[in-house]
Amino acid sequence: MSGSRSNGAGMAEVGLGLGANLGDRGGAIISALQALDAMSSVRLTALSGLYRTAPWGLTDQPDFLNMAALIETELQPLEVLKTVKALELASGRRVRERWGPREIDIDLLFYDNLELVSDGLVLPHPGLFQRRFVLAPLVEICPDRPILGRTPVRGLSDLPGETSGEVVPDPLETHRLALAFPGRVGRI
Repeated sequence: MSGSRSNGAGMAEVGLGLGANLGDRGGAIISALQALDAMSSVRLTALSGLYRTAPWGLTDQPDFLNMAALIETELQPLEVLKTVKALELASGRRVRERWGPREIDIDLLFYDNLELVSDGLVLPHPGLFQRRFVLAPLVEICPDRPILGRTPVRGLSDLPGETSGEVVPDPLETHRLALAFPGRVGRI
């Protein structure tokens, strides 16, 4: 384990990727964000818009809605993981095949500048720089943030277009998110 806290006062900046492709996709993401926002140990600092994305890995399933969020928290990495996994279950997520359909998925993308490999958690997320549906929302809220010596904007520009999947802004779902978090979509 290495890295440092950059926000002072014991607060860590954490990047989250949220996605869903079953049921009310936008509603599930909004509910999870509202639950995070209600926690005294978490402060939302940035919310990207929502993007419609083609499935990745297992492609025979409905399109996803994806977004990114930045939070500040005093929780340690494994506590953040436990918190988001509990939110997934509370939102009705059922365990299915890897990369398969899901009611909600919340991934830890990075935790400050920490590099961590442990049972159940690798930070930064090992697929972060291979997935357009992760990078496009991050570019919206933290384009120049260094992550393992790269930035989201650089990572996105390095992706080959033909293999990284289509990612399209969804203005209606983004508007719905903005109604749930007035004045808080984009940098907060």
